[in-house]
Amino acid sequence: MEFSHKEDIEAPLERVFEEISDFDQIERSVMRRGIEVSRSDAQEAVGEGMSWRARFTFRGKARDADIRLVRYEPPTLMVFESKSGGLETRSVVECVALSRSRTRISVDVALTPKTLSARLIVQSMKLAKGKIDRKFRARMADAASELERRTKSA
Repeated sequence: MEFSHKEDIEAPLERVFEEISDFDQIERSVMRRGIEVSRSDAQEAVGEGMSWRARFTFRGKARDADIRLVRYEPPTLMVFESKSGGLETRSVVECVALSRSRTRISVDVALTPKTLSARLIVQSMKLAKGKIDRKFRARMADAASELERRTKSA
């Protein structure tokens, strides 16, 4: 199952990538939403190999996820892979300069179930794909607006 969306942001490519790869800021933002997250690597520098452990509630059940940054090519590309139970996810975040002051962010997420219970979760998500797509687009639009605001205030 896949989700994808693109958003255009009124900010230069390098500035946008700097903001979306500020992992300390992202960790704080995620924690404000009630998700426990912590780094699970000892790496000092930002780059491939960074990893996190997250704990969250989904459908009334506590879940754990291991997230790893598998590709990091500033200022255009980040690829994350995660595993939660029997569900594997690959997220590709790509930035493209449309002009000196405008950037397009593309986010593609692919879910791959590896167990029967994960297949059931993905199957139920497929039944609600329209609603999930709308929520995904709305969150992307909100994130793009917030990103635009942060790049203008900095």
